[in-house]
Amino acid sequence: MDSGKKITFPLLMSVGTAVIGSLQFGYNTGVINAPQKIIENFINNTWFERYQEPITKSSLTAIWSISVSIFSVGGIFGSFSVGLFVNRFGRKNSMLMVNILAFIASALMGFSKMASSWEMLIIGRFVVGLYSGLSTGFVPMYVGEVSPTDLRGALGTLHQLGIVVGILIAQVFGLEMIMGNDELWPLLLGFIFIPAIIQCVLLPLCPESPRYLLINKNEENKAKSVLKKLRGIPDVSYLMQEMKEESRQMMREKKVTILELFRSPLYRQPLIIAVILQLSQQLSGINAVFYYSTLIFEKAGVEQPVYATIGAGVVNTAFTVVSLFVVERAGRRSLHLLGLLGMAGAAILLTIALALLDQLSWMSYVSIVAIFAFVAFFEIGPGPIPWFIVAELFSQGPRPSAIAVAGFSNWTANFIVGMCFQYVQELCGPYVFIIFAVLLLFFFIFTYFKVPETKGRTFDDIAAGFRQTSGGGREKHNPEEHHSLGADSQL
Repeated sequence: MDSGKKITFPLLMSVGTAVIGSLQFGYNTGVINAPQKIIENFINNTWFERYQEPITKSSLTAIWSISVSIFSVGGIFGSFSVGLFVNRFGRKNSMLMVNILAFIASALMGFSKMASSWEMLIIGRFVVGLYSGLSTGFVPMYVGEVSPTDLRGALGTLHQLGIVVGILIAQVFGLEMIMGNDELWPLLLGFIFIPAIIQCVLLPLCPESPRYLLINKNEENKAKSVLKKLRGIPDVSYLMQEMKEESRQMMREKKVTILELFRSPLYRQPLIIAVILQLSQQLSGINAVFYYSTLIFEKAGVEQPVYATIGAGVVNTAFTVVSLFVVERAGRRSLHLLGLLGMAGAAILLTIALALLDQLSWMSYVSIVAIFAFVAFFEIGPGPIPWFIVAELFSQGPRPSAIAVAGFSNWTANFIVGMCFQYVQELCGPYVFIIFAVLLLFFFIFTYFKVPETKGRTFDDIAAGFRQTSGGGREKHNPEEHHSLGADSQL
């Protein structure tokens, strides 16, 4: 029997088109970094035009911090609204509809300079945050549901690859010679309308999730033909059988609301794991590096901080590709553990380098190595894994609510880091990354004792493992044992 493991063109097209949403998220995370000084000058000039006096340092820091972190506030609202869209309109149509927000955000940010309004810039950042929050729910869910079990981890990593490629594009476009200059920075921020147009053209050519068609819409024939197209095999009856089994189970467990998710002891353990994994991604300090890397490299005495930031973006992308190839071999849990421990070591090294910078000028090179290592280890585990493991920990009934809660946790932590990092850095100086090192070690211990391996297991099998655990048994972490549990299933 053909396993359906091969990558077909319709599968690649579907995943690639969906991941444009991830690219947009990454672009808007990284785009605000390089032109910081230029946008601060714009805020200062606008303030002077209005009030005939220069802006105070504290007001400028506050407006800039809000411009950076309001993106995460939009993300919080967006991620919490994921369930409203995907159950009513489907996965594909939801991704298509939210591009309206990308167009609105592009217009607001693109015309903010012409209108002499930093308020438009802030509102635009909020709207694109709303778009990104929804996308970070839609994309992993859609990719997880169209992918075969044996490729779910590798294709799930493409969401993270889209994010890091988006960050890298933003860093390159943010160079002064390209768009990171006084004339073109509005175009740099408004550029997002181009990927939005591309996604609007390609999405209608992609199929809806077969799981959604069968389980939510009860359209068996449609689901069958979509599966044949995605898997490239004539006989998908055994795959349909697995989805029907999941559907029957879903009829028993019904659609689970967010409140029910919190109340039910059955979902408590996977929900805690999902939330802590999301926090391990954001509170690792990675966004402190993405939002403020140019500033960090400046403080470290690097002569061309923008190029060092782009270097970090290249390392980021390269190691996401590494993760893509090893995630199905090494397993989610072991990669996450390796990433957390490596990041903690890099954070300690960065702290030492920044602390000794005044005495030893060559420590600026050590700080670059430490940041590159920090980013590399992030992409091995904490970068890609929390996004798709949430979709794996829950069956179809509670999945949309669980993804909404996980996304909310992720964006809230993102906001806290974006809003507070500059202030905490002023307070702690070179020792700011010690805070992240301590958090990373806590997440390492939690992952070691609480997170199960999901490699090669069906959604149903993973959910059954948690039902056993909540019944009093303890789930073991032997990856080989887990692999054998779901190795026969290929959906």
